Amino acid sequence: MDTISGLPAHVLLVHFVVVLAPLTAILEILCGVSVAVRSRLVWLVAVLAAVTLILTPLTTSAGEWLFDREKSPSAALLTHAERGDWMLVFSSALVLGAVVLAIAHRLGLSPARLGPHLTVAVLVLILGVVSIVGVIRIGDSGARAVWGTELTGDGG
Repeated sequence: MDTISGLPAHVLLVHFVVVLAPLTAILEILCGVSVAVRSRLVWLVAVLAAVTLILTPLTTSAGEWLFDREKSPSAALLTHAERGDWMLVFSSALVLGAVVLAIAHRLGLSPARLGPHLTVAVLVLILGVVSIVGVIRIGDSGARAVWGTELTGDGG
């Protein structure tokens, strides 16, 4: 899938990933900290993580197709392509976080069992923050590759 209705698929798909990945990460962090939130949202988070993981290779593949059409890619585009290769890692981390949360939910882990509860909370926090930072860096490099300094005028 290289184009959708004549538009590059990457341009359309990337918006789903850029919204779903941080949203999933934030919800995972909330589920990791709060058992009440986890009991309500754990399965939604699992679905969001799975959808993000499914969309990621489609988006990166469409991005590679778009990249290959450039005769001489800019340094900004090269940076974006390199960073974009990491998105599958971040999406996989979100799935791992969702699996950990689902297991914690099924086992009934609560703050009363402080060790396991803290382990889940810290693990999900780390996975979520790393994923959010990764998406921001990938998205920023993509925006700079497309828009350059047109919007900011800062030269970088």
